[in-house]
Amino acid sequence: MPIYNKLVRDRIPEIIEKSEKSYETKILDQDEYIKSLKIKLQEELQEYLTSENDQEAAEELADLLEIIYVLSKIHGSSIKQVEEIRRQKADERGSFNEKIFLKSVED
Repeated sequence: MPIYNKLVRDRIPEIIEKSEKSYETKILDQDEYIKSLKIKLQEELQEYLTSENDQEAAEELADLLEIIYVLSKIHGSSIKQVEEIRRQKADERGSFNEKIFLKSVED
């Protein structure tokens, strides 16, 4: 039996049941949950970084976004508030669309 010890999406147990396999889960406390979400965020980011085509990249970005939605709630915010902060930063400092790479600044 493979051991996973990782946070999974809510419907994974249901999907496993349909395959008539047995499994073991537990419900995390809040601290374990946040820690597991951060680990999952790193995992999904790594999968994005190693994606080999646009479709894989889009799927990994969707996974990252799902985790960001959940984390925004945990931190007492909403995705709407996070988006507003993102927009304000883009208005004040710009985005990353112009591909500017800062090489140095003279003191």
